[in-house]
Amino acid sequence: MAGWSCLVTGGGGFLGQRIIHLLVEEKELQEIRVLDKVFRPEVREEFSKLQSKIRLTLLEGDILDEQCLKEACRGTSVVIHTASVIDVMNTVQRETIMNVNVKGTQLLLETCVQASVPVFIHTSTIEVAGPNSYREIIQDGHEEEHLETAWSSPYPYSKKLAEKAVLGANGWALKNGGTLYTCALRPMYIYGEGSPLLFAHVDSALKNNGILTNHCKFSRVNPVYVGNVAWAHILALRALRDPQKAPSIQGQFYYISDGTPHQSYDDLNYTLGKEWGLCLDSGFSLPVSLKYWLAFLLEIVSFLLSPIYKYRPPFNCHLVTLSNSVFTFSYKKAQRELGYEPLFTWEEAKQKTKEWVGSLVKQHKETLKTKTH
Repeated sequence: MAGWSCLVTGGGGFLGQRIIHLLVEEKELQEIRVLDKVFRPEVREEFSKLQSKIRLTLLEGDILDEQCLKEACRGTSVVIHTASVIDVMNTVQRETIMNVNVKGTQLLLETCVQASVPVFIHTSTIEVAGPNSYREIIQDGHEEEHLETAWSSPYPYSKKLAEKAVLGANGWALKNGGTLYTCALRPMYIYGEGSPLLFAHVDSALKNNGILTNHCKFSRVNPVYVGNVAWAHILALRALRDPQKAPSIQGQFYYISDGTPHQSYDDLNYTLGKEWGLCLDSGFSLPVSLKYWLAFLLEIVSFLLSPIYKYRPPFNCHLVTLSNSVFTFSYKKAQRELGYEPLFTWEEAKQKTKEWVGSLVKQHKETLKTKTH
């Protein structure tokens, strides 16, 4: 167990940074390697503060670059694979999403075999399980239900294939004669300080007189705080490296949620922003069934125009379904097998996130003042 090292792909991202902040506290960990396509200046500065605690190596490179992966994995004991393209609006080309999310994962697994990396933890998503229909109700879902997305949309489809590749690689023989052990974590919608999606909602509201969109009021979900998702990765890492715990975890997937109340996406945004003057749009909203069929028609128009014009609909069937479904999950399996208990309570998570939202509001007001002077 002594003298081990860990590679985190996508480590400069929203979740990856939180994982690294927890990793530095792990016993006998000698080096953390962080692979990302690019590191923003503020991320580099944040990581530089950790250098006094541990050897932290930043590697800028592409998940599709085999040579880059070889260098990143050489001598590594654990890989935590968070890197992926997240896109529910179909703004990114399908080929790009499939390449990064599927091919990139496959290349990383193959590199682990050649570099004899024995532990691989994959950040999956709740979207590999659905929802497939806004009429379907899933409450306190669990792993034994074997739910699977039926969408061909590139993001859920690519993440489904990537997770299958990771779990299917469990038990592969390594070059040094060892064995590759894998598992996957399926977090709910992740919120918290630095969330790109939450930032987009708040930014949009600030540009619209503080009015938050109210497109998801029929949803009922159990979002999860980023700090708790990061903690689940640490526990999965510990479990797969523990000879006694590992046999029951290898090749398994786990839903990761926490004590955040079940609510709509809109209610979550409002809860986190109301203290700063943000409010929900009280205007008329279309019934979900009508919005779904409108999305269907817009997708047909987009397809028919595709030979001559690239039209991107403002919403699609997958997004309407995702945003208006009752889709909640239990973390009991993770609790039972990984020893997972949320590191942060709902009150703590809410307070930390609200403070961050407040900083965004303050920054926006200062920008407006600068423009008026």
